[in-house]
Amino acid sequence: MSRLVVNTFVTLDGVMQAPGGPEEDRSGGFEHGGWIAPHFDDTAGAFINEVIERAGSFLLGRRTYEIFAGYWPHVTDEDDVVASRLNTLPKYVASRTLDKADWHNTTVIRDVPAEVAALKEQPGGELQVHGSGNLVQTLIEHDLVDAYNLLTFPVVLGTGKRLFPEGTTPGALRLTHTQTTGTGVVITSYERAGKPTYGTVGQDT
Repeated sequence: MSRLVVNTFVTLDGVMQAPGGPEEDRSGGFEHGGWIAPHFDDTAGAFINEVIERAGSFLLGRRTYEIFAGYWPHVTDEDDVVASRLNTLPKYVASRTLDKADWHNTTVIRDVPAEVAALKEQPGGELQVHGSGNLVQTLIEHDLVDAYNLLTFPVVLGTGKRLFPEGTTPGALRLTHTQTTGTGVVITSYERAGKPTYGTVGQDT
């Protein structure tokens, strides 16, 4: 079986919209795109490379797929870990409107819960999601996410699409990794740990 791992950049207040550039995603009138640029350093880059090396396949939302497909196929440096993995490994794009996907080794899926559950049954490395906020919400709702790699940037934006918006299905997590970069980015990894438990502080539960 494959683990489904969500990888994303978030602000301190949980915004994940348009981290890479001003024009990446202006939906909803978002004007803060490109907020990772002043803080993304070699340590963060090395962590992303480590993550990508564990991938067996990729699952992307339509918007993220289109951003990636417009950039990564043009990166031909064989030593670029991210480009080499993205350009060669199987990719699945979740979309009800996309007719076809021209990026090499890409398949369009329509029924996300059923088809992703089937993909997880296949052997191989991690099934990785990068960005893809709307898709992530669907995966959480259907209890399909096994782990998260979060890079939290020292920025508060106040508006924008959030990783865990109001109404997200509750869940407990277990911390498996943490480190901090020289620019203040906090890198954390979590595995799911069932449902939340509750009690009163100071009393046995």
